[in-house]
Amino acid sequence: MQKEPMTAFGYEKIVSELKNLKENERPNIVKEIDIARGHGDLKENAEYHAAKEKQAFIEARIKELSELLARVQVVDPSELKHEKIGFGSTFELLDIDTDKQLTYTIVGSMEAKPDAGLISFHSPLAKAFNGKKEGDEVSVKLPNGEVDYEVLRVFYQDIQFG
Repeated sequence: MQKEPMTAFGYEKIVSELKNLKENERPNIVKEIDIARGHGDLKENAEYHAAKEKQAFIEARIKELSELLARVQVVDPSELKHEKIGFGSTFELLDIDTDKQLTYTIVGSMEAKPDAGLISFHSPLAKAFNGKKEGDEVSVKLPNGEVDYEVLRVFYQDIQFG
């Protein structure tokens, strides 16, 4: 089983979501189903079918989060060296063709928010830069073609996940 790196913040967020699903959402949906059953014929009971669909979603999410937590490895990026790009590293890139500068931080897959510069440890971009250091040039195949980057800076920055 492959371990999934995750920050303590991300871990606590998932534990909290799982607790809420088990302690609040699951019991509430059971009540909704009981109330909907009381409305008569189940074949044409839209409230009942909607509640059962919501229950299936909740159970699937509980299973997904439980499986993820079983393989999580909590990592404190502040304790790692960031001489080379790796989990928890923030790195600045220069797109060599456009002179555009970009900044990314490598996080766990459940913490990723690409629009905010937080990319999954398993993403193609993170894999392409893993182990690279300042001054390295890297060609990355992206959906819109190959892009050449130069690593300008690698460092640790405490990130607050929203």
